[in-house]
Amino acid sequence: MSLRLCLAFLLVCGCASSPSTHRATPAEPRTESWRSPLHQDHPLAGRIWDVKQGRYVEEPALLAELSQARFVLLGEQHDNPDHHRLQAELVRALTASGRSPVLAFEMLDVEQQSAVDEARARSPGNPDAIAQAVAWEQSGWPDWSLYRPIFAVGTERGLRIVGANLPRAQVKELVTRGLDALAPETRARLGLETPLPEDVARAMHAEMHESHCGHLPESMLEPMVLAQRARDAQMADRLRTTASEDGAILITGAGHARTDRGVPAQLVRLAPGLPVRSLAFFEVAPEAREPRDYVPSDSPGGLPYDYVWFTPAVEREDPCAVFRKQKPSGPNAPEKSPGK
Repeated sequence: MSLRLCLAFLLVCGCASSPSTHRATPAEPRTESWRSPLHQDHPLAGRIWDVKQGRYVEEPALLAELSQARFVLLGEQHDNPDHHRLQAELVRALTASGRSPVLAFEMLDVEQQSAVDEARARSPGNPDAIAQAVAWEQSGWPDWSLYRPIFAVGTERGLRIVGANLPRAQVKELVTRGLDALAPETRARLGLETPLPEDVARAMHAEMHESHCGHLPESMLEPMVLAQRARDAQMADRLRTTASEDGAILITGAGHARTDRGVPAQLVRLAPGLPVRSLAFFEVAPEAREPRDYVPSDSPGGLPYDYVWFTPAVEREDPCAVFRKQKPSGPNAPEKSPGK
């Protein structure tokens, strides 16, 4: 498999999973105008699950909890329009009282910050100026129209919009050269010289293997995990250093919002004692009728989020098809399998 293909999956990737251990009586979901076409009548669609309490909650209770956090992470499936619509609604609600948290994005990197700031200075109320400044349409992220509602709330509220991610060139360097790609002080700041606990390393290797449909060469697993760790640590550090008096909100993929090893775990390391809340948006599946049905196989402790908001799903092509078309080459190339 080509390095370019590996990096594409690493850089533009959203993960999801599942919840608790007992059957709960659902609260009534709020009425939605869903844009995602699949499974709109699913019993979980529109419901919010409080992972720690093991119960469904209404949106006012969710907002009350999120408003108390210094850092709020809103984890998405990148191509689901309902996830972005709900993210925009939450940002609007969390700033309705006049609070001004920083609004940070995985989809923007730190080297784009000057372009974002210049666009805001020229056209402070125009979110499209940001898209033009960072050449969004050439970025590889889903269409700007999906993300525009979130940026629009940010510009309307006058929030500072921050690029949180590592530059792509730096991620590529990490994958190809390892830790030598980073200066010693950067490695130390991001905590990358500290070995992962064995169970976490094993789980991250398994996740990387599965997300690449079993077609990632064994030799690439460790470099890809390193890049994932670096991106999580970078986004956490960026939230810590740019947060306003009212904190920060991060728009990111659900995989980065995991409390066990994603950005929240890095925030606990970098800013111990400051409250962090992670909300993931999950697409429902017909056969999964209870929150516990969505717990990822590599999360024995249950759903690795504080809250999960269930939504309908979008139609998409088989993500593994691109791997099945690749011709294995080299001594470590995997055999093609008939399945995933």
